[in-house]
Amino acid sequence: MESEEKAVDAKPAAAANVTDGNKDDAVKVEKKEEPKRVNYDKFMQTELRVALVTAAERVEGTDKLLKLQLDVGELGPRQIVAGLAESYAADELVGKRIIIVANLKPAKIRGVESNGMLLAGDLDGRAIVATFEGPVPPGTRVQ
Repeated sequence: MESEEKAVDAKPAAAANVTDGNKDDAVKVEKKEEPKRVNYDKFMQTELRVALVTAAERVEGTDKLLKLQLDVGELGPRQIVAGLAESYAADELVGKRIIIVANLKPAKIRGVESNGMLLAGDLDGRAIVATFEGPVPPGTRVQ
């Protein structure tokens, strides 16, 4: 009796079959979608700066939001609102040198003005704030 071949369900644009020549060993491999790319000039329009967190507190009436007071060097003091309260206690951020998008238009978040956005990674739903270990002065351009 002949052995039955296993069917592999694959979409041409999203997956490819990888084998060592044996059809029974076909493995479905997902292709990741390429991120949209921007040219250098477009990237340089985003002004990333080092900011020193001088104070932090929870935004009243919220579970996720922290209000951060920042020193951004020659750009002066800034306030931003970030959804970090599930990942950080407010006092953990004070004294950290973080990276912010400094030329983002101000926005009101839950009634609190936010004048920038910090950079953070997502580690299984936990925000990890991008920081500098060394004494990089507030306001330094990040490129």
